[in-house]
Formats: sequence, C-alpha cells, structure tokens
Amino acid sequence: MEFGFNLKRTANASAWRLLPNRWDFVAFPMIICVIALAAVGFHETLAPISTLQTQAISLDPANLPEYALRTTLRMLAAMVASLIFTLVYGTLAAKSRRASLVLVPILDILQSVPVLGYISFTVTFFLALFPGRVIGAECAAIFAIFTSQAWNMTFSFYQSLRTVPRDLDEVSRGFHLTNWQRFWKLEVPFSMPGLVWNMMMSMSGGWFFVVASEAITVGNRTIVLPGIGAYLAAAIGERNLGAIGWVILAMIVVILAYDQLMFRPLVAWADKFRMENTSSGDEPSSWLLDLIRRTRLIHRLLVPAGWILAKVARVPIRLPSLQGAFENVGLPLRAKAPSTRTGDIAWAAAVLLITVFVVWKVAAFVSTGVTWGEVGHVFVLGFITLLRVVVLIAIASVIWVPAGVLIGLRPALAEKIQPVAQFLAAFPANLLFPVFVVAIVRWNLNPDIWLSPLIVLGTQWYILFNVIAGASSYPNDYREAATNFQIRGWQWWKKCMLPGIFPYYITGAITASGGAWNASIVAEAVSWGKTEVVAHGLGAYIAQTTAAGDYPKIILGIAVMSLFVTLFNRLLWRPLYAYAEARLRLD
Repeated sequence: MEFGFNLKRTANASAWRLLPNRWDFVAFPMIICVIALAAVGFHETLAPISTLQTQAISLDPANLPEYALRTTLRMLAAMVASLIFTLVYGTLAAKSRRASLVLVPILDILQSVPVLGYISFTVTFFLALFPGRVIGAECAAIFAIFTSQAWNMTFSFYQSLRTVPRDLDEVSRGFHLTNWQRFWKLEVPFSMPGLVWNMMMSMSGGWFFVVASEAITVGNRTIVLPGIGAYLAAAIGERNLGAIGWVILAMIVVILAYDQLMFRPLVAWADKFRMENTSSGDEPSSWLLDLIRRTRLIHRLLVPAGWILAKVARVPIRLPSLQGAFENVGLPLRAKAPSTRTGDIAWAAAVLLITVFVVWKVAAFVSTGVTWGEVGHVFVLGFITLLRVVVLIAIASVIWVPAGVLIGLRPALAEKIQPVAQFLAAFPANLLFPVFVVAIVRWNLNPDIWLSPLIVLGTQWYILFNVIAGASSYPNDYREAATNFQIRGWQWWKKCMLPGIFPYYITGAITASGGAWNASIVAEAVSWGKTEVVAHGLGAYIAQTTAAGDYPKIILGIAVMSLFVTLFNRLLWRPLYAYAEARLRLD
C-alpha cells in the first residue's frame, strides 16, 4: 500500500510539473503575439510587387504601427544574417594568418562602401531572384540593412578571438578539446559580452540607413517598401514636422520594445560569461529573463532544446584545422606549425595578382569618364574628409571613453542608460537636417565646419558601446586587487582600466571611423525641402555623383574612400590592435 501511494504521489507530481503556472499565462500571449506578427509580416512579403505601387506611403499616424512592424522584422532578419556572417567570417579572419591578409582588408573596404553602393548593385539580383514578388525588394532592403550591421559585429568577434586569455586556451588544449568544442565552449562564450553590446549597436546603427534601404531605385523605377524609413523620407520631402514628430515617437516605442524583449535579457544572460574568480556585486537583470525562468511549462519545453544545443557543442567533431588548411596560421605568440616559404610566396603572389587585376579593371572603367585632374581633385576631397573624421573620432573618444567606463562598471546604471543610448544611436541624422540647414542658411555659417557633427552623430556610439562592453567584461577580481593595493586616480586609469578596455576601444574606434566615412555621404550634402547645403569633402562628391548617375565618378569616389579607410586602418588601428594582443591581454 505504501509503495502504491508513493508511486501515485510521484505520478501526480510529474503531472503537476507539466501544468502551466501563473507565469506561463503571462508569457504565452507574448510568444503567440511574436509568432503571429512574424507570420503576418512573412505573408505580406509574398504579395505581388505591384501592390507596392498601389499602396503609397501615407503620413497618417494610424499607419505607423504597421510600418514599425515591417521595419523591425527587416532589421531582425538582417541581424540573424549578420550573426551567421560574424561567426564564420570572424573565425576565418582570426585563426588564419594567410586568410587574414585578405579577409581583414576586405572587411575594411566593405565597411567603407556606402549602403547606396550596395543597393545599386544588389537590387537587380534580388528582384530577378524573386520575380514579380515583394520578397525580392524585401531581400534587397534586408541586405542593405545587413551591410550596416555585420561589419561592426564581425570586428568585435574578431577582436575577442584574438585576445582569448592564453591560460584558458592552454586549459582547453589540456582537456584535448577539438576545434569544434573549443569554439563553442571557450571562444564564443568569451566573446559573448562584447558581441551582445555590438549587436545592440548594430541594431541601432541600422536605423541610420533605413531610409535608403526602404526606398529602392532601379533605373527610372523607384520601389518604396512600407516602413518607418519610407515614412520618414516622405515626411522630409513634404517638410511635415508633425509627421517627423510621430516618427520619433514610433522609434522610441520600437527601441524600448526590443531593448526590453531582446537586448536586456541578452545582456543579463551574457553576464555569466564574464571572466572572473569572484562574484560580481551588482549583476544586470531582466524581468523577461526572470519571467521565463519562473514559468513551468515553457521552461520545461525549452529544456530539451537547451540540452540538444549543449550536446551539439560537446560533440567531439574533428573539423579540419585552419592551421592545417592554410599552413602556419593561428593567433600571435602561440605555437605555430612550421611554415613553408614556398607556400607563403605562392599565397602572397596570388593575392597580389588578384589585387592588381581588380585595380586594373576599376581603373579601366573609371578612365572612360574621368580625367587625371579629376582624380587629383577627389584625393584632395578625401584628405578633407579624413581630417574631419580624425578630429571627430578624437573628440568622441575623449567624451565617451570615461562615460563608457562609468556605465560599464555599474550594471544598475547600465540598465537605465541602455535604452537611452540605443535611442541616441538609432536617431537618424536625417531628422536633424532641418535644424542644420535652417541655422546655416539663416546665420550664413560655414558648412565645412557646421555639417561635420552630423558625420559622427551616429558613429560615436560605436566607441561608447564597445567601451561599455569592455568595462562590463573587466574581471571583478582585478578591480578588487586594485582596491586592495589602493591604486587610484590616473594610476588606476593607466595601470588598470585603460589596458583592460583597450582592445574593445580599438574595435569601437575602427568601426566608428569606418562608419564616419560612410556617414559623410549623408552628412556632407544635406537638404530640407528644396534648400540644399553642401560641404567640401569626399562624401558630398559621392552623393552628388550618385544623384547625377555618373557611374565612373561614383566608382572613383568609392575606390578612393576605400583606399583611405584601408590605409588609415593599416597605418594606425592595426598596429594598435597588435599592441593590444601582445601587451594588454587579460591573462
């Protein structure tokens, strides 16, 4: 009898654990709403493309919820694509010495190519891939947003892989973990805090170019996708300040929504990957993450998925080593396989030949419509924009490095600042065009000076977000040691904090400078209605030649911008990267 009673009680307890609790009844409607919204958005992408011409963008605020949904789904789709690209591309660039000689410069060039440059070459491909359907234009818009998100995340992941502490790497090798296991059990977890903050910045940075991605021009045909960007473009074109106010309100709501529903849970979850030996005194929290953990049925439904992912990460898959695939590749100051001089020479020769061929093809195309005098003029404009970028990045660094450290070391403060920083990072420079244009025209100001702040308006946040990531990842035991040794003031900055955040700052500075070059195309030539103000610079040159449809000059401007960005990164940022890897690792 007692045995039967215990069996019955055990069965009842098992059945009870499968019943939903009150937290399930709160979480289930949220999950159903997300699934329903995604299904509705996907269904609309399958409509005929002719519906876009019959449904003109309306400035009625009642349409903004639908527009906000469409834009948010595009940005989330681009974020998923960016994450996959980051894991693959960043791993190859960080672990292969020879591949990095090609992949890292390509990444420098990709982040310097304007979003408009991608759109002009990819729209035709996507429209042909899905003929007569909205999904073709949607893919083109998602790809354009992807180009504004992926490079920042890839640089962050690349930096993390290059600075994995040597002692942790040695431990993983001591346990004979395969490349697959070490990637998922060590390298991805170590990079997670910085990657999450850069995902946040990439999502916010995507707003800066959402106008260009939702108004696509193919020849004489313009395709406008319903979204906040298209609504903003229509409001600016009609000089409707009321509609611009509604756009700002809609952006605030959307940013708060994905801060609370996605990024704050990610930040709280990623805190467990901090490298430290003592517990943090003030951990980040998320009401949504706590809600999911308190659910009974949803939690039990998620457990099998988590178990499967953990098992997949532990499977001893022996992938071909990148060291073996590219010969003598790996991270600096680590054991390397003997390199064959013949292989190095052959690889360098192949890269050089491909580079020469690409340069020759670009020069041949540009020479059809550009003189040598024009080339010299474009280089002068490039130096003018370079001066702006250097000055603005220096000013932004002085301001946001101390602020980022202050925020990153205080998780409770970071929770309050996080949505504000996301909104400021997402605030499109287009919304400030009226203020700058009216002020410059009314007081006869110099556009070369007063349009410059627009360049760094959206890119300065790369520095802030990366410094926050670095400070939040700084080991708590290091901070306690500094306190015990009474290291304060400038000595604390010089000996403790600046070395700790330096790799993260370099990542932020690289992406901020590359983004500033890209933003110069929007910021050096601004308009409000029919009033246009233009500054001297390479960005204004590319914007004007793009509007005129002069492709040789467009290619010349993009090529010169890519050259400036690549040389600037090679001569300044890469040596600083190498210094951070060799001298400032948290080992």
